Amino acid sequence: MRKFSILIAAMACLMAQGAMAQDIGRIKNVTEGGVQVIRDGRTLQANSGFPLEQGDVVNTRRGQRVGITFNDNTRMALGPNSSITLTQYEYDRRRQIGRSVTRVNRGSLGVDSGNIPRSGRNAMRIRTPTSTLGVRGTTFVVEVSE
Repeated sequence: MRKFSILIAAMACLMAQGAMAQDIGRIKNVTEGGVQVIRDGRTLQANSGFPLEQGDVVNTRRGQRVGITFNDNTRMALGPNSSITLTQYEYDRRRQIGRSVTRVNRGSLGVDSGNIPRSGRNAMRIRTPTSTLGVRGTTFVVEVSE
């Protein structure tokens, strides 16, 4: 009976671990003072090495810049007074396929796409208030004025 209880407890831990939020990337470089990440309604101060999760909103203020590297090796750079929402991000490292949707709320975003665009048509999308960009693998910049 004791072994059965231990087995059930171990299975519950594994299931809970799968339900926990997973890092989708990290802030790699940031101007002095860090940037703000809004997660589940809480505002967090983020510096280099800060883990990002799906649903996070990354905000820069005047004079700030931030570089982000995602699990599929996509790199993003946000300029001053910018805001993005990491709406969707799924990536299977073993198979090297996934999907991502990033919303540019305001400001500028530079992207050097990684492995996700190779997953197929519309696997990586950038949304703005007025348009959607489907990425097939390239380097580009998106600007959204306030």
